[in-house]
Amino acid sequence: MKRVLFMLLLALSASPIIAQTETNDSIPRLDQKTRRVLNSQDQAAFQLSQRYADPLVGRVKLYELMVRNPEDMRYPELLASKYFESNQYTSAALVAMDILSVNDKSVGALEIAAFSLEQVGALDRALPHFESLYLLTGDNFSLYKSAFIQYSLKRYEEALNSVNMLVKNVTAEDKIGFNTEAGVTQEVSMKAAALNLKGMIYLDQGSKPEAKTAFEEAIQLDPNYELAKENLKKAQ
Repeated sequence: MKRVLFMLLLALSASPIIAQTETNDSIPRLDQKTRRVLNSQDQAAFQLSQRYADPLVGRVKLYELMVRNPEDMRYPELLASKYFESNQYTSAALVAMDILSVNDKSVGALEIAAFSLEQVGALDRALPHFESLYLLTGDNFSLYKSAFIQYSLKRYEEALNSVNMLVKNVTAEDKIGFNTEAGVTQEVSMKAAALNLKGMIYLDQGSKPEAKTAFEEAIQLDPNYELAKENLKKAQ
C-alpha cells in the first residue's frame, strides 16, 4: 500500500497532459481526412475489444485516440471509467485528475477521482473531490463520505458540521448500506448512519454522554442497526 501511495503521489506531481494542444514537433500533424479515418479504425477496434472482453486492447485504442484528439475529453473519460471498472484505482485516479485539471466540474471525473483515491488510502486527496461532488450535485451520499473521511482524518469540527448538515438534509427515502459481522449488507436510513457517525466522533473525543445520545437516536430510527448497537456498548 505504501508503494502504491508513493507512486500515486509521484505521478500526481507531474504536469497533466490531457487536452494539451499538438505543439510538440515530435507529434506528426495529420490532415483532417486522415485523422477521421484513423479515428474510425480505432473506434471500431475499441468496440471489438469490448465485444471480445479484451480490456487491454481497448485501453490501447483509447490512448491512441487521446493522443490524436487531445481536445476530445470523451476518450480520457472513458479510459478513467475502464480503469475504475477493472479496480485499477491508481490509474483511474490519475486519468480523472488530469480531466479535472481541464474541467473541474466534471461530475464523472470527480466521482472516479474521489472513490479511487479513497480506495488506495489517499484520504486527504479524496476528500476535496467528495466535497466538490456534494457542492455540485447536492448528493447526500457524497456529503456522508466527506463527513466520514473528515472523521477518519481526525478533523472532528469539520466532520460534525458535515454530519449536522446531513441530518437536516436527508429524507426517509435516503438509505445507505453497511457490511455486518455476518458478511451481509444491512441497509439503514442515512439519517441513522449520520447519527451513528456523530456518536463515533464524540466517542473519539472522549465525550461519552453525547456519543451515547447520538447512538440511541440512531437506534431509535433503525432498531436493527447493528453497528450503532455495537457502538452504544462502547459509550456505556
